[in-house]
Order: sequence, then C-alpha cells, then structure tokens
Amino acid sequence: MDGGGLVVSHDDSAAALAQGSAYSGSSVRRHDGDRYLQGHIAYSDDLRLPGMSHAVLVLSPLAHARIVAIDTEAAQARPGVLAVLTGADLAAEVGPIPNAMDPAGVGGRDVALRVLPVSKVVYAGQPVVAVVAETRAAALEAAALVHVDYEALPHVLDAEAAMAEGAPLLYEEWGTNIMLAGTAGTGSFEDVRQTAFGVVEGELRTGRGAPAPMEPRCYVADWDVQTSRLTWHGTTQAPHPLRHSIASFLGVRERQVRVVAPPVGGSFGYKNFGHPEEYLVCALSRIVGRPVKWVEDRTNTLRYGSRDMRLRYRAAFGADGRVSGVTCHMLANHGAAAATGAFGMALAGGLALPSGYAVDVFEAEYQVVVTNKGPYSPMRPFGKEASALLMETVMERVAEETGLDPFEVRRRNWVRSDQFPYATSTGLLLDSGNYEGLLDKVLEDFDLEGTRAEHARLREEGRYLGIGLGFEVLPEGADIPGALIGASDISTVRMDPSGDVTVLTGVTSPGNGNDTAIMQIVADRLGVSMDSVSIVQGDTDICPFGFGNVSSRGVLTGGGSAALAADDVADKLRRVAAGMLHCDDPGRIRLGDGMARVEGEPEQALPISAVAGALYTVGYIVAPDVEPTLEATRTFKMHNIRHQPDDGGQFNLFSTFSNAVYVSVVEVDVATGLVEVLRHVMVHDCGIMINPRFVVGQFTGGVVTGLGAALGEEILHAADGSLSTSGFKTYLLPRANDVPAFEIAHQVTPSPFTPLGTKGAGEGGVACSMASVLNAVNDAIRPLGASVNELPISPHRVLASLQEVDR
Repeated sequence: MDGGGLVVSHDDSAAALAQGSAYSGSSVRRHDGDRYLQGHIAYSDDLRLPGMSHAVLVLSPLAHARIVAIDTEAAQARPGVLAVLTGADLAAEVGPIPNAMDPAGVGGRDVALRVLPVSKVVYAGQPVVAVVAETRAAALEAAALVHVDYEALPHVLDAEAAMAEGAPLLYEEWGTNIMLAGTAGTGSFEDVRQTAFGVVEGELRTGRGAPAPMEPRCYVADWDVQTSRLTWHGTTQAPHPLRHSIASFLGVRERQVRVVAPPVGGSFGYKNFGHPEEYLVCALSRIVGRPVKWVEDRTNTLRYGSRDMRLRYRAAFGADGRVSGVTCHMLANHGAAAATGAFGMALAGGLALPSGYAVDVFEAEYQVVVTNKGPYSPMRPFGKEASALLMETVMERVAEETGLDPFEVRRRNWVRSDQFPYATSTGLLLDSGNYEGLLDKVLEDFDLEGTRAEHARLREEGRYLGIGLGFEVLPEGADIPGALIGASDISTVRMDPSGDVTVLTGVTSPGNGNDTAIMQIVADRLGVSMDSVSIVQGDTDICPFGFGNVSSRGVLTGGGSAALAADDVADKLRRVAAGMLHCDDPGRIRLGDGMARVEGEPEQALPISAVAGALYTVGYIVAPDVEPTLEATRTFKMHNIRHQPDDGGQFNLFSTFSNAVYVSVVEVDVATGLVEVLRHVMVHDCGIMINPRFVVGQFTGGVVTGLGAALGEEILHAADGSLSTSGFKTYLLPRANDVPAFEIAHQVTPSPFTPLGTKGAGEGGVACSMASVLNAVNDAIRPLGASVNELPISPHRVLASLQEVDR
C-alpha cells in the first residue's frame, strides 16, 4: 500500500469466487461509463416535455411564525403565470404527505405534514407559496410579488433547549418537542459498574452535516387529463415506494401513477422519498393541466441536515482492558418534522451499538427532538457513525486509563471470528467477520512502533503528530416492518431469440455502478459476454416491484434475485442444448464464452445464441418438454431478518454487516489549530466483491465524506434561525488537495446468508474515518493535556481545547 495515486488498492475478491466466473470478481468498467464521460447522460433537469411549466416556491424568512395573510393578487396578474397556490388552497385538493417511515409505528409522535403549510412555518426557508408559470423566469418574477404577513413566534435551535420547560413548541398538539424516545440493549450497567476496575464517562458531539449531492433534486410531474394518469420523472432512489406514496397522496389507484427515475448525480440517502416537493409538483400538474417542473438550488440542499447529535456515555472495564458494560444517551436534533423517515437514524445508531465488540451489557437510550432548523435528511451511514464514534472513543479512554496499547484493547474486546453468527446485546445478528484479521492486514504495511518513535522525536521539535484507530461494523440490508424498506427484491432475466439478454430489476443505481455489477452476475450465470446484456432500472411501468436503492441493498438483493432468475434461464438453456447435442444429462452442459458445451467433449458445442433461437423456433423438435420462453422472474429474500421479538424482546432488522479498520496519521498545528491528514490506511471487509473497482469507489467517496464530517463540514445557523452556510464557500467540502493518497486493501469474509457471499458496501468509510481522525487528533494533543470531543474538529475547537489547558 505505497502511495502515488488517489487510491491504492489490493483486490483479492476474485480468488474467493467460484471457479469459472468470467466477470464477477473483476474490475470491469461501467457499461455506460463512456456516456457519462462524454456528457451523453440525460439527467432529470434535461427533461423537456411539450407544454412544460415551471414551479418556483416562496420561502419563509422566519424560523417560527404564524401565517396571518397571503396576498397573491399581484403575482397572479403577471404575464405567463398559470397558478399561485397557498397551503390552504392545496389542502382542499390533496391530503397530507404519507410517511416513508412513520414515527408513530415505533412509539413516536406524528404530525400531518402538508406540501405547503396552512397556518404556520417551523423553519427558515420552508416553502409557503407555489407559483407556476410558463417559464422559470416568469415564475421567479411573480414569486417576488407574493406578500406574506407573519406573526413571529419564539424559536429554538438547540435540542437540549427544546426539551426545557417552557420551550417554544413546534407542534402544539404534541405538548413536547420530543418526536421519539426509546431504548436498546440488555443488562444492567449499574450491576457491572459496581464490580468494575474502573469507569470512564464523557460526551461527544457531532455537527450538522449535509448530503450535498452533485446534482440537487429535480421533479417533473405530468398529469394526463385524458387517461387520468400521472407520470413522474425525477431524482429518486425508490421509484416503486414513491409510486405507492404518490398514489396515496393524490387519492388515486397505484396503477394510475408511473414513476421514472433517470440517472442520478449522487444520492447518499437524500433522494429517498418523502420530500414535500415530490408531491407538490403532482398536485400542481393536476391543477394546471400541464407538466410542471421544480428544480432545487444549492442553498436548499443545505437546509436539510444529518448527524447533529450529542452522545453521553459511561463504560465499565476491567484491569485487563475488557469492557464489561456501556450505557449511553443519544440526543438527535431532527430540526423540523419530515416525512422522509430520517428520525430512524437515531434508532439505527442505537441498534448498531456496541459495534463489533463483545460487550454483554449495553444500555442505549435515544431521543429525537424537533427544533426550528431545517428537517433531518437520510444520509449515509444513516446514524451508524454515532455508534462507531462512541465505541472507538470508549476504547481509547479505556486504553488511557489502563495504560494498555489502544490497538491491543480492541483485540481484547472484539467478537472473535469463531463466534459468528454473533448476537449483540442490542439484538442484531452479526453474520461473519475476522476483525483481528483486519488489524493484522493494516499493520502489514503500517510500521506502528516506528511511526510512534518518529512522532516522539518530532514533538521535541514542536510538531504534534498523532495516530488514530477506527473500527466500524455497519448493519446493512434493512427490512423495516410497516415501511416500504425491505431486505428482498425482484428481478426478471429475459433472453431473446438472438441470445441478447435483458435484466429488469427493482433496485436503482445512484451512480455507483450496481447496474454493471448485476450485469456481471447475469453474464456469468448464463455464460454470455457482457456486451450481450443490458439492464433496465427505475421505471415502475417496466420493472418489477422493488425497494430501490437504500441500506446498501443494490447488489445484495438486486444481484441476488437476478442471479436466481438467471439460473432458471440457464437451466432451460442446458436442457435445450442437451437435446440439440444428443446429451442425456443436461447437468453435463457447461455454459461459458458464449457457448454451450458437453463436459468432457469439447467438440460437442453450440453457440448459446443458436440454443436460444432453437427454443423459440423449433422447440417442439429439440426440446418438447421445455416451455418455449427464456424468461424468469425471481425474488431474493434475506432469511436472517427477525421481526418477531426474541426472548429478550429484541428484533433483527438488518441482514449483513460489513466492517473495517482504519488507521489515520494527522499533524496538528498548535499555533493555528489546523489539522492535516498525512496518512489514511484502510482495510475493508464487505464479503465477496462482484466488482472491486466499484467497491473502492464507494469507500473512497465514503472516506471523503467522513473526513469532511471530521474536519470541516457543518451546517450553521444565525441566531434568528436563518441559514449561514448557504453554499460551498461557507459549507466546506474537502477538496482534492485536502486529502492524502488513500491506502485501501480488502479482506474477504463471505456472508453465510447471501447466495453470492456479498455484504452491503454502500455506507462504508464515513464512520470509520470520523473515528480514526478524532482519535488521531487527540493522540497528537494528548501530550499537551488537551482533547477535543466535538466534530468537526475545526481550528477554533482545537485552539479552544489548548487554551482550556492553559487556564
């Protein structure tokens, strides 16, 4: 893993695949990569429909206010304006927004959210009025003429302040600002504390971050008056669930709605369904009788946040460094309520504890609080970064208290490889892993003792460098009862008479290449070349029902179902080929390199295209007992999900558990507070990799996200609740020269629960990077008696920690 490029990777997944795989396990290029590079991909905003109109939204300047009156007369009089609509107007036409995941279903509080508010606004930037016009320019001009009278109300931005007695209530009917509260785990911390060698306690805080996809959201709705049918195009990760939700919103049958998802320029959870504008354009199109487009600007993408948590913990441990119990309280600042199910990030963060550590007693309490910030948004790794930060901080603290090496403390607490499948104290069933193997592989190319000695020498020169270890276990492949989020999916594989293959699947691609990986799987199963396979995703009129792209499920479930369907088609091909080649046993037919061959008789062979053509044209002659079609639709379902409670009342909502170990090296400039990441060494285990190139791409993006969250990215608000970080000049994404050359290697521990041995790989890198960088910074400034416990670790926070020591 010696530097040079942006990513240095050791790929060893191919060796773990079954013999005979021509494509699976290899880093083939994206099947449509040239179209992306040449600018030939049509995104949602490229769509132009006849008669298309444009929607612009009037936004609230206040964080909390009652709507007294709205004057739209001047706006309606502008040329080209088709409609100016308020929340009251739309409430008479359509219902509330259906929840992607209902907090009431897990003991929380729900609120009927409208596409536009009727009586009051609860965050600055909330849409209040919709203007539809012939052109976007006309809509903007008219929107500027809308006048809204507000009665300002007290607002609250801090989660702890929102829970205080007398705090302003966002939703008065609740009588509180707590949306959701719950617990996870088993055992009594107080019992283990009394016999422990020691107890560490502390607090961690994470700033509010934004998904910040390259492409903002864009929606186009087209209501056909003649057929009473809606066609919706836009940036969504979940076309079929969104279709179901839109139909409910409009009060029509599901078959009256078609959802089409064009290629997406990044999602990261943000483009799951539940946003008001997704539904608003549908209502507007039905009202004006024309297609309506809405395009989001960059500022609006930064109103939606994630993370923004406070974690308080106590951990009991023995003199040998083994942790016997942990208790924690997670407080999540949700901002305003949303229908996206983003509150589930706190739930997922609690369930992901105690990570991959064998801690028998764990008590987690979580609270999700609404404030007058913009709404929470789903964002990878969906709250699981909290579990990694907490447990990695605990391990560092235990090492410090016992005098043990922090690397050794991890080894003493990890679940051993011979203990899998392993039931955690929060109810999850970890599928497989070799956590010590991850660390061993990191240390093959990382001279730990030599690096520590060099750091000690540099401290004598006034330079402060540190080493930080991070570890993550990421629950993926979720199946949530009562929500359209499932650990199953459907695929159709179809071979035509010429031998060309079409795959239709319910999963979608956010640009990560899962479509190409599914094509690799199918090509191998059928023994054909990649260029004879095509794939269709993201169209509810064409593709079988699926849950889209959430919880790292694309290859996991989409690839699993495509493999099963391809196997069914391959079975027919073998039977037909056996008849044509006068072979009594179809099991002897081998499919590969575009040919069907009799095992042991290489001269007995036919092109697979000829076998396909024969079934369709002379099937009664060559294979009278085979149905004359080469098409199969199959469902793959994970079987280790448990929705019924076990004896301890716990559930298992996740099906695979990828994991990783990171080591970061940083230098802290104690004069300026600046942190520079010098090395970032990573070993991942996501089971079998169908395409290692795509896995590296996913982890690379996740690492950059994690480094941004650790060091710079933070949504900030002014005291009046308005957004201070309104663009990329103030919301500081990492640049290429802000990150080192990543050193990435892989360990392959197949999942026993998936047909391909795969695990979810879409959320890796974020949590581990945050934890390893935090620990590295604290390692660097520990000799000065300082530490930081709040992310991002911006210069002012480093300087504040150093100044605190001076006081």
